[in-house]
Amino acid sequence: MYETEANRKTAPRHEIPKDIEEQFGGLGGQILARTVLPWSEHCTECVWPTCYTTCDLYSPREDGRCRRFAEGMVRVECPSAFNSYLLKIQFKQWAKLWSPANVRLYPAQRASKIEQSDYRIGNLLQILPAPSKFKSFAAKKRYGLKKRRANHPTGVGELPTSLLLECYNPAAQEVRLSLTLRPNGQRVNLPFQRLFNLTPGFHRIRVSINDITKLVDIEEPFEIELIPNDVENLTTLYFGVMDFVRERAEKPNAERPAKSNKVKCIVWDLDNTLWDGILVEDGLEKITLKSGILEVIKAFDERGILQSLASKNTYDEAMQALRQFRLDEYFLYPQISWQPKSEGVGVIAKKLNIGIDTILFVDDSLFERDQVTAVHPQLRAIDAREYQGLLNREECRGAVTAESKERRKMYQIEVERQVAVDGFGSDYLAFLRDAKIVVSIRPMMEDNLERVHELTQRTNQMNFSGNRYDREVLRSIAASPHLDTYVLSCQDRFGSYGVVGFSIVDAREPRLTDLMFSCRVQSKRVEHAFLAYLLHKYIRGTMDTLFVSYRKTSRNAASGKVFEDFAMEELETVDGVTLLAFRGDRKIPDDELVTVAETLVGAN
Repeated sequence: MYETEANRKTAPRHEIPKDIEEQFGGLGGQILARTVLPWSEHCTECVWPTCYTTCDLYSPREDGRCRRFAEGMVRVECPSAFNSYLLKIQFKQWAKLWSPANVRLYPAQRASKIEQSDYRIGNLLQILPAPSKFKSFAAKKRYGLKKRRANHPTGVGELPTSLLLECYNPAAQEVRLSLTLRPNGQRVNLPFQRLFNLTPGFHRIRVSINDITKLVDIEEPFEIELIPNDVENLTTLYFGVMDFVRERAEKPNAERPAKSNKVKCIVWDLDNTLWDGILVEDGLEKITLKSGILEVIKAFDERGILQSLASKNTYDEAMQALRQFRLDEYFLYPQISWQPKSEGVGVIAKKLNIGIDTILFVDDSLFERDQVTAVHPQLRAIDAREYQGLLNREECRGAVTAESKERRKMYQIEVERQVAVDGFGSDYLAFLRDAKIVVSIRPMMEDNLERVHELTQRTNQMNFSGNRYDREVLRSIAASPHLDTYVLSCQDRFGSYGVVGFSIVDAREPRLTDLMFSCRVQSKRVEHAFLAYLLHKYIRGTMDTLFVSYRKTSRNAASGKVFEDFAMEELETVDGVTLLAFRGDRKIPDDELVTVAETLVGAN
């Protein structure tokens, strides 16, 4: 479901290539129940309604809200898709796809009727022979009702299996898409974040509900946002399903022919399977890779068929051998121990969240194959001597696509992320440290002046001076020999945030006259790291004082606590601007959570 009342545009079906349209299919009968999230266009810097009057980048829609998608949310008819349509979105800078959310599930047929009814009513509101003000008022009220329903707690009930996202990237280059889920109004809590590298082509992404619930209480209202990183001009994406879903469990082998049950993961043995010889007896020097095995493994990797290991060996020695053969990167959740291999196979299936009947086990030992299939009768096992014919087996075939080539890497990123999540628990500072936030600094110049101008126009919640500069004033500031300018870019392991901050320091005093940040980095301690950087640069080891001009408002008061964290002295307040001071004889606080990297930093 989406904000139909804000846009009645449609795009021609021929925009979607036939092969992509077919890939959007394939979910018929698979989804048993789903949510109906009210997705809408939004701005990463929104401080409605203030920005409608203070931001010169405000572009009004028919209903008065801000247009952040170039043409709105454009419907593309696609009968093969689960919802029978797609959404075409051209993201402008600052744009995000946003929805309030809960996990209230509706039977799939009921959810479709709700969505179809919503679309008809939204269209009707647009074509009513009524004054535009009335139509705008009715649309706002109706969308407000949808948001309130989405914000209503669901309580305990049947849970979805995953958050399902379908997306087609029509561009020739990769798009980095950030997903964030967080409790409503609690941005300092640990958010759930994922970064998806959308290579050209179709993507179907499932985010396990078990992973989400480790950080987000889904029994209470929360919000979801999707933001393309480093958007230049326009970034176009087509979306299919964007809902929490409960999907049908896979049928056991006995209920359908084995040939229709595609292999999702191949679990290999090591000794006399991947290599000739026995590692613990022959040693690393005497074992050699099987002829052609490297090519087989690489081919499966490109097809998107996952691979793992179940081997009776010493873990460290086996991994050393795999590194020597440059094979270690290809295997997910390797189970190398002296325990029964059936246990290892079970762990792999659970970690990958796949059915045992989608695993193919390859081992040279008949005893080991029989042991594994005795515990897991749904599993297929073959003799290692047949490895060269694996690529031609019907259940192991698959097209090589941009998505398939990235599947293993996506799982590996998830492994790293889960280790991090388990490590920091509810410790927010530990989460920030693990996020590996890096801030890059450079002076304001002509090539980044436009982005700075946008920042000065839009930023409210983290604008500590309240100043808004037009382009010519910014050029004069950049040309001043006394003013040092700083343009801050930020990235972490969840994505790149682009240019997120701007600051001006009058080097003669020195005085921080302007400091502003995008709210995308709010609560990430970026402002703390940058302020520590300035203190080190201007007054460390001296008896000088760094002065700060701070215009406190209701919008920036929460972020302004950074000055309290540094225990800055309040000297005076004149015309609403408070003069703060940090003296050079004090120790500079620095929690070292954020890395600041200088790039051509200096006085202009």
